[in-house]
Amino acid sequence: RALGILGCCLALALPAAPRGSALRPRRQPRPGGPSADTTCKNLPLDLVFIVDSSRSVRPEEFEKVKIFLSEMIDTLDVGERTTRVAVMNYASTVKVEFPLQTYFDKASLKEAVSRIEPLSAGTMTGLAIQTAMDEVFTEEMGSRPATLNIPKVVIVVTDGRPQDQVQDVAASALTAGIEIYAVGVDRADMQSLRIMASEPLDEHVFYVETYGVIEKLTSKFRKTFCAVNTCALGIHNCEQICVRNGRSYLCDCYEGYTLNPDKTTCSAVDTCAPGRHQCDQICVSNNGSYVCDCYEGYTLNPDKKTCSAMDMCAPGRHDCAQVCLSNDGSYSCGCYEGYTLNPDKKTCSAVDVCAPGRHDCEQVCVRDDLFFSCDCHQGYTLNPDKKTCSSKTRS
Repeated sequence: RALGILGCCLALALPAAPRGSALRPRRQPRPGGPSADTTCKNLPLDLVFIVDSSRSVRPEEFEKVKIFLSEMIDTLDVGERTTRVAVMNYASTVKVEFPLQTYFDKASLKEAVSRIEPLSAGTMTGLAIQTAMDEVFTEEMGSRPATLNIPKVVIVVTDGRPQDQVQDVAASALTAGIEIYAVGVDRADMQSLRIMASEPLDEHVFYVETYGVIEKLTSKFRKTFCAVNTCALGIHNCEQICVRNGRSYLCDCYEGYTLNPDKTTCSAVDTCAPGRHQCDQICVSNNGSYVCDCYEGYTLNPDKKTCSAMDMCAPGRHDCAQVCLSNDGSYSCGCYEGYTLNPDKKTCSAVDVCAPGRHDCEQVCVRDDLFFSCDCHQGYTLNPDKKTCSSKTRS
């Protein structure tokens, strides 16, 4: 989601801008520093200025940019726990003049800004934004953890057209939760400014005709950063999450919950409804989320979603006396040859191999454990076929 940290009160253009919007005269500061009106108790920010110092920016114009930065610093509530400021300088190369963790007071920041020198030719705006993501918006360099929900803001100041691909880099920055303002001066390419800026564009894209009037943007940014944040002040009626939306706000819900028709309260999503889960067999709702389970005779695979039939005949998993027969996640018992399954369907008893109909002895069946042999009554002798008998007197 867009951070929405900045109010909707910004105008797109200053005097002589392409859209010709009018701007009220800026209040002149009192001698010795900014007026009390310019002191801003803005919301905490991690704010990075990215300034173009390519060959097209003349030395006296670059000095105007530095004055703009200093006046911006004057409007901010600077501090380790409030707004942290970093400045990056770019042309063909990118230089991090100072990261977010270096200075936590206005005097030191302004002194550091006064020492910045322009670089050289080239306008590698995409490289500068990528460097901000890789080297400045990191906890090691002073950017605060995402858990603190401190908005990350970039203000790019340029007078040219980027000489590298800025669209994909800017999209990555916006996806990472970085809010981008694009300030164009003189020959700046408006389309490039719109490509790199956050939505809504009329609140994030600025144009001034010359560096001589860039300071006029200070009052616009001051109003923006000082706009009332309904969510931050807690003056909203959202049950779970408040999302700033210009001068108003919208409600949202935690993962696993959905916004009710009243647009303020939330209800737990039936995460086990068809199509809402990835469980192979059984979905178990769990406080706005879900866990997967399996039918009896199956076990959950390491992916925690799919199931595999258990080897129910593995040692210790069944109670068959002799033979275990697997059957799609279940099992049944059987017996060795010569045994029969008892009514309990588990144990086996030896078969009476000499029971009527179970042997082919003509006269006498002699049981020998699971086997049998034939014999004859007295006065008879067993024939060579080992089954039939002949009378001895006949021989």
